[in-house]
This record gives sequence, structure tokens and C-alpha cells, in this order.
Amino acid sequence: MSSETLRKARDFEARYAPFIPAEQRPAFHVTPTIGWMNDPNGFSFYKGEYHLFYQYHPYSNEWGPMHWGHVKSKDLIRWERLPVALAPDTDYDQGGCFSGGAVELPDGRQMLVYTGVRSRLSPDGRKENLQTQCLAAGDGVNYEKWPGNPVLTEADLPAGGSAVDFRDPKVWKDDDGAYRMVVGNRTPDGSGAVLLFESEDGTSWRRAATLDASRNQYGRMWECPDFFPLDGKQVLLACPQDMSPIGLEFHAGDCTMCLIGSYDPKTHAFRREAVQAVDYGIDFYAPQTLRAPDGRQIMIGWMQNWNTTSWKPYNCRWFGQMSLPRELRIRDGRLIQTPVRELERYRADPVSYRNVLIINNEMHLHGLQGRMVDLTVSVRPAGSGSYSCFRVHVARDGEYDTTIRYKPADSIIKIDRTNSGSNADIVHSRYLQVRPRNGEIKLRLILDRFSLELFVNDGEQAASATIYTRQEANAISFDAVGSVLVDVEKYDLRV
Repeated sequence: MSSETLRKARDFEARYAPFIPAEQRPAFHVTPTIGWMNDPNGFSFYKGEYHLFYQYHPYSNEWGPMHWGHVKSKDLIRWERLPVALAPDTDYDQGGCFSGGAVELPDGRQMLVYTGVRSRLSPDGRKENLQTQCLAAGDGVNYEKWPGNPVLTEADLPAGGSAVDFRDPKVWKDDDGAYRMVVGNRTPDGSGAVLLFESEDGTSWRRAATLDASRNQYGRMWECPDFFPLDGKQVLLACPQDMSPIGLEFHAGDCTMCLIGSYDPKTHAFRREAVQAVDYGIDFYAPQTLRAPDGRQIMIGWMQNWNTTSWKPYNCRWFGQMSLPRELRIRDGRLIQTPVRELERYRADPVSYRNVLIINNEMHLHGLQGRMVDLTVSVRPAGSGSYSCFRVHVARDGEYDTTIRYKPADSIIKIDRTNSGSNADIVHSRYLQVRPRNGEIKLRLILDRFSLELFVNDGEQAASATIYTRQEANAISFDAVGSVLVDVEKYDLRV
């Protein structure tokens, strides 16, 4: 039965969301029905459709008591809005229904697993948020909270585990019929870890192992974990908080991290072999994956970062958006990400150029403009010549400009939205070290009104940024210092 808190949120959505015009949103990146959005939750395939839930505060464009918003899709590009799925309406989640996952039960119901938060006083009198893991089950629209909630509490933690940093369960059903989930936690040394739990029925859980831990090497708390096999390896995703920068691989603050290794399902021993960032841009956090019916591992993330949330369009009724879903692979020991292939169905009006010579100037090519665009640019030196810099300009007019700059001498790309319309004192540029291939670099850019996603060298690296430049700023151009040859392939995206 719906609670009054849930009914209120659903009524608010139904009453006020229609006032937001479609053209004031991205066309194919998920946004909240109204109000605030952060982490993706419960990314799953259920009853023939993709379901995505998200952290949600419908009543303002600021973070507030967390609900679960809900959308579904048949193809990961067009999304249908559904009513609020969860609201903070019990004693154990009065402080919010935090992030989690979803899985199908044997009886056909969809089970949501989430972190319930409630306040308590610590022994020294400070207010703290106790975090426990909770369940709800339903039919894809309406969900009932489990009578036995919470199903995991501080009593289920290893010795010294933090009860106030115990969150974000990601759940799945393994081939052996058992249910398993990973949950982020903080260890006695004050840094993060990922715990593994298992269950025969999906409702009664026991701790199986600590899969990996930071040991104060990679940030503090490890949020939003995920764990899955991929191309003969095992992948552990986590989001370290309060990172110290490590070269150009990890920036300071809240990051996304991919641990690639091996895993013994009998002993639950995960052995870390490689560590890399997931996204190298300005705005990306809390990714979550699903295994599609065709076997693809698909990831989606919150295309925002906690340190950049102060940049909001004036008087906006929604804030926060998801990345484009990405297909994942392992290649040469690295995580590879590419936009889901379903996007190609929405391409129109192709424009193609080959061997365009640019020498120490800026070039505008006929047919290159737009804010809903799939653009691929390949760059290489012209003959025996050389160049010191190449730039792509997008979302541009006489006042605004968002740029991707590449310097081959040090193989560094810079994403720069300094002139993208913001007066907020936040991060507006990010650098990433790339690997050129035989002197050539390939850049694929996806634009969707209020965002830019960059994929380098067929997905070796990805970098995301939100931009709120006025939509009339739609010019695309290139410039170089030195001599380059450029191949261009551009499509408009019509969704």
C-alpha cells in the first residue's frame, strides 16, 4: 500500500512536471521528472524492458530526503517516465532511501535493494546517519517494503566496520542460483572497502568476504560498488571519496575507479591486477551496470560530480542527468567504453570529409553544427610535417565555446568549458593522458543539448562534461598549430 509520503511525491510529479518543456531537457539522456537527481539505482532488465531508478528529490533542484525516481526503456535511448518508486516513509529509512540495485525474484516480482538511513546520536552526542540495507518488491511500478527490513545492519559488518558508511548495495543472481550483492563500507583505518554478501532466497543475507579495500591508497569511503565478469576478467567498480590526485589518472575529490583482476567464486578471493579511472572528465560518478539479454555489460553513470553541483541554469525545474549508456569490454588489460549501439538507429543527415588539410588556422566545414550530434574526428600529421596543437570547438557562437584540445608532444587532451556560460567557481577543465596510435588520434563526441561525452581511440578512455550554454550556440569548428590531416564523420541525432 502506498504511504502518504509516496502519494505526495507522485501527486507533485503529476501536477508540476508537465510545465517543463521537452526542449529544455536533453533529448536522450535521462533527467529527473522534476527536481533533483543523483546516482543511478536498480539498473536492470525486467519483463522485456530496461528499468532505471535514480536518487531523487522531487521538491527542489537541491539534494534533499532521497526518494527513488523511475524510468524504463525498450532500447536505452527513449525513456518513459514512471511514478516515484520509493519514498522515505518508515523508521528505518526516515533519513532517505539511498542507492541500491534490483533483481528479479523467482515469483516474478522485481526486488529493489537499497540503503535505509536514519539518524541517531553517537556516544559522544553527535548526530550521525545509521545506514542499513533494505528490500522492497513489486511489479515494475508499485513496490512494497519488506516486512523484515532492515535485512543487513551493523551486526553484519566485519569487526571495526562503519555503521554510518555502509551503503549502496548492488545485487545480482549468479549462475549457481544464489543471490549476491556488494556493499560499500569503511574500515577501521578510515578508508574504503567493498563487502560481498550472499543469499539463497534473496531475503536472508550473510557476509561472505571483503573483496578489496583501499588501505588509504585510493581515497576514503568506497561508494557505489559493482562487481561482474567481463572478457575473462573480473571487474570491481567503486567510487572513492576524498581522493588525493594521482598523476592524470585520478583527480582530487570524488572519483570513479575500475579494478580489473581475477576472482575465485569458491573462496570469494578477488586479486587486483590493474587500476584505472572509469571516466576522465569533469562530470561522472556512481556508475552502475547490467547484463543485457544479449550478453553485453552496459554501464550508466550520474553525469555530474559533487564538486560541480553549484552550476545550475537559472530557475531550472530539474537538475542532474545520466550519461549515455555505454557498452563495456576489456582490451589490452583496460576497460573499454563505447556508446550503446542502439544510438546508431537515431542517426540522420550524415556529413563526411576525408583528408582535410588544416595549417595554422581555424576551419569551419559545411554541414557541421548542432547540439544533438554524433561526431567522429580522426587527426594525424600532414605528410612529414608536425603539429603542436589541435582543437575541436563545439557549442560555439561569438560568446560561448567548449573545446577539446590535443597536444601530441605529451599526448594530453584537455576538456575545457571555461567559456561555456558558467560564472560558478568550480572545475571547468580536466586533462587526460592518452595513447596515440601510429601518430593518429580518434575522437568521438556525443552532444545532447546540455552535455558532451568524449570517447578516445574507440573507447580506450571516456570523459564527460555538462554544459548549459544557450542552444543557439551550435557551431562546430577545428583549428591547429602546425599541419594536420583530419577525417570527419558527423550525424545529427533525432530522438
